[in-house]
Amino acid sequence: MKVTKKKNGNALTIAAEGRIDTVTAKEFETEAKADLDGVENLTLDFSKLDYISSAGLRVLLSLQKVMSKQGSMKLIGVNETLNDIFEVTGFSDILTIE
Repeated sequence: MKVTKKKNGNALTIAAEGRIDTVTAKEFETEAKADLDGVENLTLDFSKLDYISSAGLRVLLSLQKVMSKQGSMKLIGVNETLNDIFEVTGFSDILTIE
């Protein structure tokens, strides 16, 4: 998994590439939470993400919890496979997916 971050004022975009699974979820969480201070708009770009496991979903819940207190979080570039995972797990009801 590869993580790229771009900060612009109080907005942060995090792009994940590859897979967020039990092996990489902790790394993704550490990378994502490292720069959240002062961030009001968090965008997760999943256009190059192939798969997310339950461990990755837990990280998304954790990020959503943090961002609900200080701003907003949205997901972009969600492919059909990821969208199916979000639909089946009910995450599509609690996350903003564009």
